[in-house]
Amino acid sequence: MKIGFAQVNATVGDLRGNCELILGAYERLAAAGAELVLTPELALTGYPPQDLVFKSRFVSENLAILEKLHARVGEAALLVGFVDRNEGRGKPFRNAAALLERGKPIRKIYKSLLPTYDVFDEERYFEPADRVEPFDVHGKKIGVTICEDIWTEHYLPRPLYDCEPVRSLVEQGAEIIVNLSSSPFSLHKPAIRYELVAGLARAHQRPICYCNLIGGNDQLVFDGDSIAVNPAGKLIAQLAAFREDEKVVDTDSTETIEFREAKTPEQLFAALSLGLRDYCRKCNFRSAVVGLSGGIDSAVTAVIAADALGAENVTGVSMPSPYSSRGSIDDARALARNLGIKFLEIPIAETFKVFKAQFKEIFKGLPENETEENMQPRLRAMTLMALSNKFGHLVLSTGNKSELAVGYCTLYGDMAGGLAVISDVPKTIVYELARWINSEYTSRAGRHCEIIPSSTIDKPPSAELKPNQKDQDTLPPYEILDQILQLYVEENLSARDIIARGFDEKIVRWVQRRVDLNEYKREQAAPGLKVTSRAFGIGRKMPIAQKYVD
Repeated sequence: MKIGFAQVNATVGDLRGNCELILGAYERLAAAGAELVLTPELALTGYPPQDLVFKSRFVSENLAILEKLHARVGEAALLVGFVDRNEGRGKPFRNAAALLERGKPIRKIYKSLLPTYDVFDEERYFEPADRVEPFDVHGKKIGVTICEDIWTEHYLPRPLYDCEPVRSLVEQGAEIIVNLSSSPFSLHKPAIRYELVAGLARAHQRPICYCNLIGGNDQLVFDGDSIAVNPAGKLIAQLAAFREDEKVVDTDSTETIEFREAKTPEQLFAALSLGLRDYCRKCNFRSAVVGLSGGIDSAVTAVIAADALGAENVTGVSMPSPYSSRGSIDDARALARNLGIKFLEIPIAETFKVFKAQFKEIFKGLPENETEENMQPRLRAMTLMALSNKFGHLVLSTGNKSELAVGYCTLYGDMAGGLAVISDVPKTIVYELARWINSEYTSRAGRHCEIIPSSTIDKPPSAELKPNQKDQDTLPPYEILDQILQLYVEENLSARDIIARGFDEKIVRWVQRRVDLNEYKREQAAPGLKVTSRAFGIGRKMPIAQKYVD
């Protein structure tokens, strides 16, 4: 059977826009010979719609637009994801797919397995399917599944479900399995999905066509990477990563291909660029402003911004204080010049002096400490917000995951912003990204010189909020810190379990305390783009007022 993949970038809540996007892809794929066209999960509403489904007209309007889409369908059938009402007991809605065929009533499929872990909260809204059955489409029995329906126990956090939709469909005679998916990106996940789908195809000796969403929706990034495999689990088609794509695939094809997966820095850069681009586009921002300290975090953030939005739409701002080194100021200027972004230098030294003077009598006799240090990033935040208010820029915060984890950042200071671009990227991987930018990304862009000054990468990281300050005066070496954070935050290991793996007890306990203590800071942080298996914010819910120590 010839199946068309409409790997579209749907926007949450843009019902009419999503309809036109789906219709355009459908018409092109039908013209190219597709007998059945697939869209991603909830393509009509965008994924995840969250509490929009509770708005009084939202579900009704999505159903009305589904009818209009049905009226436009031609010879090829169309499978489109939407939200249906649940007329029976239980949750008010269904995560659904509609099979649209010309001259026939709409046939509906409901999602069986509703994920409620990590970033997913589907049991809040949806009632699961009561049963599944294959549909006859152009003489073939098609088993329709929706995202989680094909995820087997081996690939889940733990055994979660009592039914296997794919097995049930095959037992009822399904000849082809299709899956409408909105599976968010995290590092290495595309390869895991391929392994999952290929194993399922081999187990049931059926071809599987998997159509995944593309684009950024708030903190989630969807990479596409839709695939088709034959009954032996061999790959017969793979669509593009991190961009919209369309393809007609013959499920009887005997030609196989190798699975493509980019290296970690390339995947990461593409995900962050797409996430930022879509966040701006879908929130109606046309430009961004970023503070340039001369350090590696702001440098990498600026490069991603220029890639996502175009250099002409990015403004970099150097805001030197009395403790900013000449080298850092020069590095910030050089970065802006290399990128071709607008550069502003707005010193805060005088402002800082005036601000401190207000507390001269109140602080009399007390030594300077983090109070005065934190005044500086807060003055910088005010500067960036002034530019945002005046020119309509989105402020990008530049903190990394390592610093955010242990609270090595200033609330209402460098944490301020509309989007935290690299807040889910550990510091060690920020360095990997910087080196990749200066090698492979630079050469692909046709440049013959480094984008990020080498001194930015080579110098010891420093917040430069007091004389001779270095990150490692306060923090463990990032190589050790990031390993501990991986175990504590992403893998949920206790401090005792981490110590048992050979890490220094004093360092582990320090990290544990800092992570737990700074939950209140992260609760007030800008939304960040999720790219690891577990990000702060979405997908991680911890109490602020708590006393548990493991």
